[in-house]
Amino acid sequence: MRYLSFFFIILLFTACKTEEAQLTDAERWQNIAENITIIRDNFGVPHIYGKSDADAVFGLLYAQCEDDFNRVEQNYIWATGRLAEVEGESTIYSDLRAKLFMTEDEAKENYNKSPDWLKELCNAFADGINYYLYTHPEVKPKLITKFEPWMPMYFSEGSIGGDIERVSTRQLKAFYEGEDSKQFSSSEVKKEELEAEPSGSNGIAISGKLTKSGNPILLINPHTSFFFRGEVHVVSEEGLNAYGAVTWGQFFVYQGFNENTGWMHTSTYTDVIDEFEEDLVKIDDKLMYRYGEELREVQTFETTLKYKDGDTLKSKTFPFYRTHHGPITQSKDGKWIATAMMWEPVKALEQSYIRTKQNGYKGFRNMMDIKTNSSNNTVYADSEGNIAYFHGNFIPKRDTNFDYRQPVDGSNPKTDWQGLHEVDEHITLLNPKNGWLQNCNSTPFTAAAEYSPKAEDYPNYMSLNRENFRGVHAIDLLSKHKDYTLDSVIELAHDPYLPAFEALIPGLVEAYDQYDDKNPKLREAVNVLSVWDFKTSKASVAMTLAHFYGMNVLRNGKRPEPMSSMEFMMYFGQQSPKEERLKLFEDVIDYLTETFGTWNLPWGEVNRYQRLNGDIRQKFDDNQPSIPFGFASGRWGALAAYGVSYSNPEAKKIYGTRGNSFVAVVEFGDKVKAKSMLAGGQSGDPNSPHFNDQAQRYADMKFKDVPYYKEDVLKVAEETYQPGKRAN
Repeated sequence: MRYLSFFFIILLFTACKTEEAQLTDAERWQNIAENITIIRDNFGVPHIYGKSDADAVFGLLYAQCEDDFNRVEQNYIWATGRLAEVEGESTIYSDLRAKLFMTEDEAKENYNKSPDWLKELCNAFADGINYYLYTHPEVKPKLITKFEPWMPMYFSEGSIGGDIERVSTRQLKAFYEGEDSKQFSSSEVKKEELEAEPSGSNGIAISGKLTKSGNPILLINPHTSFFFRGEVHVVSEEGLNAYGAVTWGQFFVYQGFNENTGWMHTSTYTDVIDEFEEDLVKIDDKLMYRYGEELREVQTFETTLKYKDGDTLKSKTFPFYRTHHGPITQSKDGKWIATAMMWEPVKALEQSYIRTKQNGYKGFRNMMDIKTNSSNNTVYADSEGNIAYFHGNFIPKRDTNFDYRQPVDGSNPKTDWQGLHEVDEHITLLNPKNGWLQNCNSTPFTAAAEYSPKAEDYPNYMSLNRENFRGVHAIDLLSKHKDYTLDSVIELAHDPYLPAFEALIPGLVEAYDQYDDKNPKLREAVNVLSVWDFKTSKASVAMTLAHFYGMNVLRNGKRPEPMSSMEFMMYFGQQSPKEERLKLFEDVIDYLTETFGTWNLPWGEVNRYQRLNGDIRQKFDDNQPSIPFGFASGRWGALAAYGVSYSNPEAKKIYGTRGNSFVAVVEFGDKVKAKSMLAGGQSGDPNSPHFNDQAQRYADMKFKDVPYYKEDVLKVAEETYQPGKRAN
């Protein structure tokens, strides 16, 4: 009888498996959706509840697609190397760059070798998006009609583009067109670099001894292009309960918190990418390269890339090459150069997800031992009372006899990376005595004032010892205050003082006062600047003058030697020829008068915020509604960075495109408390009430309370539904 019962159990199990195999994708997706609830709060933020982590990921991707499928798809078009199929031949070298580091077959191979739990999440990623497309037939993808579970291998870390965007597509194009990379230097490229808002973010952690409640507070302040990330809350019955910013199309919270830990990433200056000059030899039609006493064969591949040409698709076939250092990306002085970087997509995905489920410092520190968060520093706080800082995470060991700021000799084995530094060897901080730490993409050697790590204790490739005005500003503020609350940290994060102009503007005023032949048309404007307190506001005319003068100095001021923007501002304010200062300021007065009819413009009149549609590349229109903004560029030291577009010939005013995007302040104690802000709104649909509902709050620094616990979510719930069953 016992054997008969066993037989029926086997039969039943087999029947269930057969029935499961016979389910259509739609039926399978619908079954998964039964395990998921999405609650939209009064700002449209999705709070996703699933039975398993995989269920939660399914719901998370479904909700992201509801909010902005356009950006979800765009990220994977770019990441998987298919951008030219949508945007044309001009982007084909972006696609080739993606293939150089990982082909589609290699992405599938990485997926296949992933641990089962990660495969389940990758499957849920694809299922969630595909179910959205199935239930929304009116949505027409630009290119990707079916998402695959191997696709996250291309997009595993969360940063904007990650390390791969440091590989220049201009140099790659020059290589394939037979040009040396040294020939590729143009004033246009320099102008783009000067006008671009400095990339990066702010992270600040304050220990309980400096807060009113006695609990640590974390400032999560990424500076990204606007609308690059959505705000989400994702929960499962398997211990996931993460809130924060998610890069569209990824299945983990990138910058955020759970009940017990919080993490904020800032772009690192750790050297994580190196270039190796290869010594090539051709033998019997085989391309070889020297490595020590041996000759190794260059791996040669071929890829065919499609590109849009009018209404048709054309294709180009490219050979590409790899050595053990990495793919060949350029040539210099006739030598091919291979680029080495971290490329461990499985481990990177594991780390990105595991990070969100840690419950204290020990687990978080152990997670860092995976060592694949290559492009980021991490500022940390937790409910145990800890604050911490990790400068970088993936750090190759190198022979310091070689200068890795330039391509090194790849034929010399001594230049090779010698494994990775252990995290205990990295630049780190844990609970510094001053009670706070910060990183604003500046040197880690001022992260905790006098309790900071010392540069001489570390190899020089671990960090550039370079300060910026945001770092100066943060240190000054943090050194003066205590009894912090969530609201006072928000106030600190929006402090209007701009240290760059204290370095730059007095030198202009001095030049005018000391110049014998004073230009009368500059007198009033110089007087405005002479009494300015170097604080930005919507009403400040001095801010308008200072911004345009500062930009003109960066674009056209003569640099006596290579120097950082901060060094240049200080040089130009103190040592530059006085005639040059006055001439550049006169050009500004002329430009403002010609463009706007007067130089006497309050900053909010010219510095605006506008969101007219859901396009990824926004166009601006002076004749359409916009909001005045008092924020300023991070290059001037504004913690609440507000970068604007200058490449908009149809608009005279300047409009914000990047900087403060998602911002949160989080307090850890018996229960987590948080406030947040999202530039614009949660939805990319202009018809949604949540397309731009946070814009004025954003301008007014009026943060919303984060409903983290289920009972609080229900109090502000607008909609509750399962994927595929939304009422509207």
